[in-house]
Amino acid sequence: MKSAIKILFLCLAVSEMSCAVQKPVRIVLMPDMQNYAETHPDIFNSQTEWIAAQCDSIAFVLQQGDITNRNAESQWKVAVEAMSRLDGKVPYVMAVGNHDLGLKGRTKNRDSELFNRYFPYDKYARTKNFGGAFELGKMENVWYTFRTGGVKWLVLSLEFGPRDSVLAWAGAVIDAHPRHKVIINTHAYLYSDDTHMGPGDKWLPESYGIGKDKPSGSVNNGEQMWDKLIGLYSNIVFVFSGHVLNDGTGCLVSEGVHGNRVCQMMANYQTGTVGSVNGGNGFLRILDIDTERGKVAVRSYSPYAGTFRTEPDHQFVVEGLDFKR
Repeated sequence: MKSAIKILFLCLAVSEMSCAVQKPVRIVLMPDMQNYAETHPDIFNSQTEWIAAQCDSIAFVLQQGDITNRNAESQWKVAVEAMSRLDGKVPYVMAVGNHDLGLKGRTKNRDSELFNRYFPYDKYARTKNFGGAFELGKMENVWYTFRTGGVKWLVLSLEFGPRDSVLAWAGAVIDAHPRHKVIINTHAYLYSDDTHMGPGDKWLPESYGIGKDKPSGSVNNGEQMWDKLIGLYSNIVFVFSGHVLNDGTGCLVSEGVHGNRVCQMMANYQTGTVGSVNGGNGFLRILDIDTERGKVAVRSYSPYAGTFRTEPDHQFVVEGLDFKR
């Protein structure tokens, strides 16, 4: 494995998971969906059909952005058809990626009109887990809460290259929930060398059109997000992201200013990552969190192919986390 952090590898048998059996806190991650929305809707549908079938064992579903490839209405319709299978069964949140913004997904600005039309604020604000949004009526920056495994959780889903004003808002939300364990979900944060995205890396948020769009405010990469938000709060325990190609994986455990350990993961299976087929072949991430023992077991599974990826970067355990303090 690439990372120098201490990670214990886990070999798990391939088995079907039943809604009737309660597992440790289970979270499912859905990295970049863009190729499925554009050319493989059957794969997109297979993922959410599987999640819906496992509904009773899943606490929350987080999607890491690039829902579409070209911000086209036809692709948003595919995404809505797939994601709507989860409505009323399991709470979920979707991040906005660079391909979801601007004309044909070119990210010239923060135009998210299609995202907000197809995944409207009025719908999600009525769900029981919804907490609030940075901008009334817009879903790019939102927060949710849920309780499971004896822990109160706060999920913050943040825009691509979050502005300073968004990070300040996120901090205020965290301040208002000091007894919650916090999960940050965003599109671009961790790089494939197990470091925060920063100078010298490819695909930095500031290199896109939004980085030059002065009226929208500043754009923050992974290093800046850590310095301005994530490293400052003792109750942040997870950060999830996608976006980066190369081998499409990253994992880093960092210590915040309060001595807390933050587990940060990047996963991306889309076309352009090493070994990708069918735009990613439907792989998603299953996280089983043991809140008593302070560890999380990670598996990468494709409902479409019916297989797990067992390489060390796709199946592992991270220990030494604190879910109780």
